[in-house]
Amino acid sequence: MSFTIKNVLIPVEDSYATFDVQVVDGTICAIAPDLDVMGSEINGKNKLLLPGFFNAHTHSSEMWQRGIMSMLPLELWLAELYDFAPLDLEKVYLSALGTAVETLLSGGTSVVDHLVLIPGKELETIATAVRAYQEVGIRAFVAPLIQDESLTAGIPSGETQQNHEPYFRPTQATLAVIEETVKQFHHPEEGISILVAPTGIQLCSDALFAGCIELSEKYNLCRHSHLLETKAQEKLAQEKYGCTAVTHLKRIGFLDYRTTLAHCVHLSDRDITILSETQSTVVHNPLSNLRLGSGIAPILKYRQAGVNVTFGCDGASSNDSQDLLEAIKIGSILHNVTDLDYQHWITPRQAVEMASLGGAKGLNMADQLGCLSVGKKADLVMYDLTNLSLLPRTDPIGLLVLGRPSNVVDSAWVNGKQIVANGKVTTIDVDNLRQQLFNHSQWHTQRLSPTVTQIEPHYRSVMGL
Repeated sequence: MSFTIKNVLIPVEDSYATFDVQVVDGTICAIAPDLDVMGSEINGKNKLLLPGFFNAHTHSSEMWQRGIMSMLPLELWLAELYDFAPLDLEKVYLSALGTAVETLLSGGTSVVDHLVLIPGKELETIATAVRAYQEVGIRAFVAPLIQDESLTAGIPSGETQQNHEPYFRPTQATLAVIEETVKQFHHPEEGISILVAPTGIQLCSDALFAGCIELSEKYNLCRHSHLLETKAQEKLAQEKYGCTAVTHLKRIGFLDYRTTLAHCVHLSDRDITILSETQSTVVHNPLSNLRLGSGIAPILKYRQAGVNVTFGCDGASSNDSQDLLEAIKIGSILHNVTDLDYQHWITPRQAVEMASLGGAKGLNMADQLGCLSVGKKADLVMYDLTNLSLLPRTDPIGLLVLGRPSNVVDSAWVNGKQIVANGKVTTIDVDNLRQQLFNHSQWHTQRLSPTVTQIEPHYRSVMGL
């Protein structure tokens, strides 16, 4: 499988140049002017070529709840989500397809799906999502979301004595599911990787974290988790450990160069130093942080401390979208209000590097992905610079990151296979997907969550509301 992109615009240093790009067997083999055509010829005139971005944290199945979730903080929002989110395998399949398509059409060629599992059908859930991602052709990092403590355990106790229902599945049984998942589905060379992914310190025991670390070492797996998304989680860490969550995770050995941590809103300066020292990656989810009132993550501090940062959309009911370009824009310019020193602000080119190479580093694939270089895998996106939302002609990357681009992805390749052409996903019938999503859903208005009603008084009390 070979092709040559002719006369495409590529960023170089602080400018742009027109090059040809040759791809052979899924790998970039040459970038230079006036190359001979190898394989099929792709017209790159008036188009911008960039490495594919990473949607480095999402929950695909949340698609079924987007637009309807109440305006609540995370702990209460989760209670509502689980009250109204009974899943079946068909919905798992359709929402994974939808997540992949929306990610692709907003510049992403890789997705990290912190996948919610159907109780009693854990392996079937994972198999269904994997099937969807393989059909679309996106590079998928499937991170089965696991916990071993019940939902109320994620809320600080405060001065009260709280009793929590035991979680329905024992810790060792959960770890056994993940190990079997690795044996069945972990095939990085085929574009599917499995991550160990405890949901976070708020709902996971040290035994679960220890088991995940053991599996990570045994099978060389990357690690993924939520971390300090809310003030409540910051309080809870002090109750559980007598120290910060970051200090505790370092102590038990969860943090390293293969670890990506979603949110990281409420960290101390010492915590930031620890992330830098352990080479852990922060996945910035600005839209869900705003939607749930979690706060603004100190991304500029992370960058100044040498912490690797990339972007995620988060689930489509805490963001209500899987538009990666939107997440990159908000995740860049939001921080102009957190630091008066404009020399620290994120430039469009830096944002592109965070979204591509930053994601690759976090998933231990920087040697294969994340930039346009000879020898790297051909996970590429080509943007149409004649699109109305990218005009008039100024700085192409500035227009892409700072504007409101829509329908600008002309082509996309994953491992050298073209899966978007002329702005359309070619591997599946997107019109049929749209119809199926419509048919499997219905218009909703407001609804009442019994679990929110039950736990809200304690939440408001312990949070001083």
